[in-house]
Amino acid sequence: MLCVMSKEMREQDETTDAVRVVAIPDSFKGSASAIEVAEAMADGAREAYADRGVAVSVHTLPFADGGEGTLDALLGAWGTKALTVDTTDALGRPTRARYGVSADGRTGVVEAAEANGLPGVADVPLQARTASSRGVGPLVSALLDQGVEEILLCIGGSASTDGGTGMLSALGVRFLDSEGSELPDGGGELTNLASLDLSGLDQRARSVRWRIACDVTNPLVGERGAAAVFGPQKGASPEVVRVLDAGLARLADVLAEATGQDLREVEGMGAAGGIPVTMSALLGAELVPGSRMVAEVLDADRLLGEADLVLTGEGRFDSQSLGGKVVDAVRRLTPEHVPVVVIAGSVSVTAEELRRSGVTAAFSIARGPRTLEEMREETLPEITSTAYQCCRLLTHPALPSTVQPVPGTH
Repeated sequence: MLCVMSKEMREQDETTDAVRVVAIPDSFKGSASAIEVAEAMADGAREAYADRGVAVSVHTLPFADGGEGTLDALLGAWGTKALTVDTTDALGRPTRARYGVSADGRTGVVEAAEANGLPGVADVPLQARTASSRGVGPLVSALLDQGVEEILLCIGGSASTDGGTGMLSALGVRFLDSEGSELPDGGGELTNLASLDLSGLDQRARSVRWRIACDVTNPLVGERGAAAVFGPQKGASPEVVRVLDAGLARLADVLAEATGQDLREVEGMGAAGGIPVTMSALLGAELVPGSRMVAEVLDADRLLGEADLVLTGEGRFDSQSLGGKVVDAVRRLTPEHVPVVVIAGSVSVTAEELRRSGVTAAFSIARGPRTLEEMREETLPEITSTAYQCCRLLTHPALPSTVQPVPGTH
């Protein structure tokens, strides 16, 4: 685990009666990474407890829910640096993308959106029919070259609806039409799919364990499928949605013929334009909730179970935050008797929502009306200041050393 603390605090950590604080935030998207936010929270906590002469052990644990920011969170916890590889974006244009490897070299992580994400193609009109996941393949190949035993694939934010065929093509699978010719990239061509040729598949891809971070339950096809629900976000008109849905249905048919598994109705197969369906059918990939996957890798259960106080947060804390995102995961992983305090750029939950959530308290870092740009420039100092004030409150002589939640809440 990445543990950021001063020499003085390390010495305090050795005392058995030190207050144990875990700073476990998501990123404040567009303003600060989860690593930066965690360190800012930790600075405020240390200062507050030092003012009271209380020994404190602060663990920083940058967190993520398997979407944007997961790569950075894991790299921060592992203490390793991002590696890069030449690849292509969702439209086939040259780009350079990052990936990561754990300190022990056993686990690799890929954020697919590094190579097939919507932000990477935001400079041109979206091309839903031809957008491809092919660029993710070189990231996977780079991890296989590193000799990892497990690959964590984070698939959110994709610009493609090709069922992962581009990615698998880059790893050696051939997707063929009725004449034996390889299909062009993109989900718009999948209606012409007739068969698979697996003879060229990189066999190393079969030997590693695959886990896919997936926080949606959409099936592959139909009115809740990848094309119908997510296609419009990727530039698909109603007509193109129908083409993409038909293509994914054809892909499911061919995969079922080749593997004996018909996965089209399985929950989660519609995530990221259907990437899970080929990965599951051909490589045995396991779909797991993103926050649970990250928590397991970071050993978050143990650290939160030993905490006296938990500081978490994100850019905007609202009702959606309580439905599977980082704050929701943190409160579920933390024992009920441990206070969980949210520090966010903005807070819009009601008192009743907060009461039901199990979160002890939530604080905004905003001090009066400000522009977004002003907020971005002051994000980290304001996080430190807010964390300081929270911990000052919790260490006030008139209060117990830790705040006990109301029975029936967190």
